[in-house]
Parts: sequence; C-alpha cells; structure tokens
Amino acid sequence: MFQSKLSKKTAVVTGGAGFLGSHLTDRLLAEGFRVIAIDNLITGSPDNLAHLAGNPDFRFIRHNVSEFIFVPGKVDFVFHFASPASPIDYLEHPIPTLKVGALGTHNSLGLAKDKSAKFLLASTSECYGDPLVHPQSEDYWGNVNPIGPRGVYDEAKRFAEAMTMAYHRFHDIDTKIVRIFNTYGPRMRLRDGRVVPAFISQALNNEPLTVFGDGSQTRSFCYVSDLIEGIFRLAISEHHGPVNIGNPVEMTIKQFAEKILQITGAKVGIEYRELPVDDPKVRQPDITRARKQLNNWSPKVEFDEGIRATIDYFRIKLGT
Repeated sequence: MFQSKLSKKTAVVTGGAGFLGSHLTDRLLAEGFRVIAIDNLITGSPDNLAHLAGNPDFRFIRHNVSEFIFVPGKVDFVFHFASPASPIDYLEHPIPTLKVGALGTHNSLGLAKDKSAKFLLASTSECYGDPLVHPQSEDYWGNVNPIGPRGVYDEAKRFAEAMTMAYHRFHDIDTKIVRIFNTYGPRMRLRDGRVVPAFISQALNNEPLTVFGDGSQTRSFCYVSDLIEGIFRLAISEHHGPVNIGNPVEMTIKQFAEKILQITGAKVGIEYRELPVDDPKVRQPDITRARKQLNNWSPKVEFDEGIRATIDYFRIKLGT
C-alpha cells in the first residue's frame, strides 16, 4: 500500500488552513504523511484544522509564504495552495494575490529545491480566462485580460505556472501543476463570493438568490473529495505538465440556482444583477489528460449527493 511505502514522509501544504488545503492535509495524514500546514490566515481559518489538535503528525505554522519560508528537517513534498481564490478575496487583496502567485511560488519552489522535494502547484481554470475554446483542454493558452480586475488572480496563477515549469526545466525539480475547476464542499466560507456558498447561504437565510447576468453562463462543479483524489494521484504521478481536475458535467448558473431552491425548499426568488467585468461565459474541463495520466481518474460523487452534504454543513454553520 502507498501508506506503508511512504510512511512518515513529510509534506508542506501552503494555504493549509483554507478550504482545499485543509482537505488535502486530511488526505495526506490519512496516507501516513507528517504534514506541516503554513497559512497567514488572510482567507484561511483555524476552524478548518481544529480537529487535528493534538495529532503528533501535524504542525501548523502561521506565516506569509510571500516571505522567506524556513522549515527544519526533511521535506518530501511541497503543495503550494496559498492564495486568495474567490473574486471577493482577490479584489479586496489584489497586491497580496499577485505576491503569493509570484513571490509565494518562488519561495515554495525554493523550499522544494533546497529539500529535494516534489512540488505541486495549485493552479486554476481561470488561466483560461473567458475561453474561446469549449471545453477547455490543457493545450489551450487562454483568453485573459491582464489589466482587468480579475487579472490579479489570473495572471498570478499563469506566472506561477511559468515559474514552476522554469524550475522543472532549469533546476530539474519534480513539479506538478493542477488546474482546479469549480470545487465545492464542506469548509467553504459562508461569504467568500463564489456561487456555491452564495446561493446556499442566501437560500438558508430566505434571501433571494443573486444571479449575475441572465444566468446562461455555465459552470461545472466538482465535489471536494473527488478533487483531492485527483490531486493526490497527480502528486505521486510522473506527469509534469498542467492537468485539469474538475467535473465535466456542465450546467447554467440559473439551473444551479433552481436546484439549490429545490433541495433547500426555500420559498424565495432569483434576483438578477449586472454581470461582473470579464466573468467567464463558459467553464468546462476536458479531463482526457487526467483520465490518461492519473489511473483513469474521474469524478465519482453525484451532484445531488455532494450538494446535499454541503448544504448540511452550511446549516450547521448558520444554525438553521
């Protein structure tokens, strides 16, 4: 088993107190790793790691990875997940978003180089911008506005990918890049601005669901456990180029809103507002490469199952 093979290997997870970073931390601990989570808590929460208190294989360091990273002892894997990841966050923190994509990636890669560790970058489907190709495969270079309000996040991740590949080619670092498509599940922040927590919290609070534009724009939603499975497989693979991890089942935002209303039973309507600048009209991953490179990976959790588990989590957080 992989657990016994890599027993007590050490992984560093930047952004470890975030939604995805905390779930990745849980998975790595379950696989027999020691995990060091690093987070400055600008968007992460200690609550996401509270269940790990007292775990001898887990350590938390509060630190901004845009500054030099010092970790004593051996490190076998570095997972760079630190970054604001929602429109509200990166519009509120544009400079830190750019810094963590540039300086944070540089420092994390420097740590991997110093420790002769494998490195995995959490990139994003936002690298494709408002795509002119549908669905999006890893060979598509994207349609990104570098000076628009979303550019601080999009270009930070594109630069991070370029830096990662430069370290792979020039320093021979064993690097991986995951392009993450819309992911949802427990531990999402209630008001992080993304559509899943926005719609669920509005429905549970008996508020109208806010749909931007006419709701015809599409997204595909991947449950967090499926995403983490894909990331884990990528980490132990021999593939170095970008890999899309997401659910290719696509739906419109209006369809998603109607589904949330149906499941929650909320008797509220939909409120339409102006579409934000550079908001992507379509988003759907081509996961051919993931299936080929990651032992036939594909999402397993059906949307209804995943969204009900997420709604249950939000009910507890909201006390409804």
